[in-house]
Formats: sequence, structure tokens, C-alpha cells
Amino acid sequence: MPFHFSFREQLALGAYLVKWVLLTLPLGLAVGSACALFLWSLEAATELRFDQPWLLWLLPLAGAFIGGMYWTLGRSAEAGNNLIMDEIHEPGGGVPLRMAPLVLVGTVVTHLFGGSAGREGTAVQMGGSLASGLARWLPGIQRADVPTLLMAGIAAGFGGVFGTPVAGAIFALEVLVIGRMHSGAILPCLIAAIVSDQTCHAWGIGHTYYHIASVVPADSLSNLAPFNGFLMACTVLVGMACGLASLLFAELTHGVHGLFKRFVPSPLARPMIGGAIIIGLVYLLGTRDYLGLGVSSPDKNAVTIVSAFQEGGAHPFSWWWKIVFTAITLGSGFKGGEVTPLFFIGATLGNTLALLTGAPVDVLAALGFVAVFAGATNTPIACTIMALELFGGEYVVYFAVACLLAYLFSGHSGIYLSQRIGTPKHGKHPLVPETSLRAAREARAELRKQLAAERRRLRSSGDDPGGNPS
Repeated sequence: MPFHFSFREQLALGAYLVKWVLLTLPLGLAVGSACALFLWSLEAATELRFDQPWLLWLLPLAGAFIGGMYWTLGRSAEAGNNLIMDEIHEPGGGVPLRMAPLVLVGTVVTHLFGGSAGREGTAVQMGGSLASGLARWLPGIQRADVPTLLMAGIAAGFGGVFGTPVAGAIFALEVLVIGRMHSGAILPCLIAAIVSDQTCHAWGIGHTYYHIASVVPADSLSNLAPFNGFLMACTVLVGMACGLASLLFAELTHGVHGLFKRFVPSPLARPMIGGAIIIGLVYLLGTRDYLGLGVSSPDKNAVTIVSAFQEGGAHPFSWWWKIVFTAITLGSGFKGGEVTPLFFIGATLGNTLALLTGAPVDVLAALGFVAVFAGATNTPIACTIMALELFGGEYVVYFAVACLLAYLFSGHSGIYLSQRIGTPKHGKHPLVPETSLRAAREARAELRKQLAAERRRLRSSGDDPGGNPS
């Protein structure tokens, strides 16, 4: 068999490696340091809110501050994650550097006063903003390299804020286009994510980790949990339910945002009204469990992500109320990410399904934790990898099934409207490839209007087979 070796090709590959190490090493250090500052600030703000419950009453004023800050300083940065995706798909004016401090301040203020939001969006926006700044500062950066650098910024932000560098790298490759991965950027994304994660640790910032009871016998020849038909059936149920929950979350959040923009013209008034609604819901339900991140709480009886891994750690509709609180918070103009609330929604939904089926609570909570995220972001591979980094590999088959089913049952929807449809999820879908989720939503809305108009016409003419003749 002939052996082919190209010295020139190996030199080119070595130069490629050196180039991206030199580019992504400072990016990872910068983004990791920004994530460390952000997580430290977020923890301090959350603790202060727990200590001073009266801060919730200032949530409308905090919303006005955030709205005014973006109106005066960051109109071009307000699109957030969608702006970064658009710049990767079709490079234009770049991502403004001021996006990083604006979203950091806005998110910390949101959490300090009780808004229900996450942290992934903030970290990704900081990563994309710093990557865009680096592309402008460094001499000799080719225009073709900018999208890859932005993807590395996404990976660094995600990996640093969650402590899951491999999932962060895969997420950056998978999130841009549904059904297709930008595998050519894997090396820069992985380097940036690992450096960011380690930088975050070097600053003394830790992450919350979760435990699932092992079912692998000590003398087993396999590291995987034994196959269990009942547990697989429960996994299928969780995956389908989480797909529908992620669809509900995405559409409700977009719908609330659209209603606020339509009926409340002032960008200052929108979050003020949203903050007032959040306060009303808190006192209507008599609980503050659905404020902030929801990861943990000093109240031992509170529903949190951590408590959802235990029997009795969630109420049957905890997942629904977190959807409502987060949709109102983000839809009205407060800042933060969606992913940690999605973790809460998935873990509590898994807890509820475990109660109904009798399946292990910790396993179904873990499945829900990653599956709702997979459905809402259309990233089943990244979410399966995240499950391995957070929970270990014993249940990898179940994680993969739950994430893929959630991805399928969420339909052509998602929290990132600039995400494009590379390959439709099923062959009969009429969408043209490369259509964005924003365009797909608009097309569906237009189709519904046309169908409604046609039904009205048929009813008025007496020809509607489903109605009564006029």
C-alpha cells in the first residue's frame, strides 16, 4: 500500500495550529476573566437579594434603568446573541465592544432586584463582543477568520460560565445552523473554551455540580448503566415532554416580547411594566422560588434546580411557573440568558414525571435538565456532551435519547431567532434551507392569517364545511 506524506501540508497544518493558539489563547484568558467577574458579581447580587427581600419592590425602577441604558448607549447591542449569529452568517458592522459591559451590568441588575433570567446569554455576548474587539485590534486578521473567532468567543463564554468546555465548543459549532455543524472551527472553539474554563477556575470561581446515584455494579465490565426497558420508556416520555416544554418556552418568550413592543412603545416603560407583573405574580403565588437563577436557595423548602434532584423537591407545576416568570422578565426587556431557567424547567419537569411514573427522581431530573435545553437551542449533541461533563457517562444512552427527542419535538422553533435551518427536522417540512427561525415564525404567522381569512370568506359565503351556513 502506498504511503503518501506531504511535508508542505504538515507545515501548513502546524502553521494553522500556531495561528489559532496565538489568537484563541488571549481570547480565552479575556473571556474567562470576564466570566469570573460576572459569576462573582452574580453571586454577590443574588446573596444580597436573599438578605434584603425588599429589593424586589425596586424591580420596575431597575427595569427602567436597564431600558434607559440600552436606549442611550447600546441600541446596536440590544439584539444580543442574535447579533453575534448574524455577524457569523453574514459579517457586517461587527459586534460592538460595549456589548460586554452593558450586558454584564444589565444582567447583574436584573438578578439583584429579582428578575428571572439566566447567565449563558450574558457570557456568550461577552465572548462574542471581546472576540470582535480582538479581531479589530490585532493586525493581519483576515476577514474570513472573523466568523471563526466569533464562534470561539461563543465557546469560551459558554464553557467558562458553566464549567463545560467540551460542550461549549460543540455548542458554538452546532447552534448556528439546525442540522449542520461548522466542524472547521472545532480547534479554535475547543482551545478558547478550555482556556476560558481554566481561567475561571484560576480566579477561584467554582460551579454547581450534580450527582446521580450509580447503578453500575462494582464488578461490571461496562461503564454504562445496564439497559432498563422501563427507564428507557420514561426517557422517551421525558424527551417528548421536554421538547414540547421548550417549544412553549420559546414561543411564549417571543410572544411576550412582541406584545410589549407592539403595545408599549417606550423601551423604559416595557421593563417597568414587566417588573410590576413579576411582583404581582410573587404575591399572587406566595413564593419567590421563581426569581433569579433558581440554582439554590438559603430556604431549605424552596424549589430549586438542586432540590429538583430529590423526592419532593419540586411542585407539579414548578416548571410552568418558571416559564411564565422568565418569559415576562426577558420578554419585557430585562437582561440575562435563558439556559439556566431552562435547566430549572427541565429538572422540575423531570421531577414531576418521576413522581407520576415511579422512575428514579435524580435520573429524570438530569434528563430534563439537558433535554429542555436541547429542544430550546436545537443543539442535541452539545447537550448530550454537557450531560457527560456534569453528570458522568453512565447514563449517556438515556441522555442522548432524551436530547434527540426533545430536539425533534420542539419543532422548528427556538430561543435564537437568527438560528438558521440547514436541514429540516423531517423531510416533509416545506421550509427552504437556510431560512432563519425568525423568517420561519413570520411565514407561519402569515400562513395562519391567510387560513383565518379564507375561513372567514368561506363562512360568509356559506361554503365552510366545518361551520354553519350563513
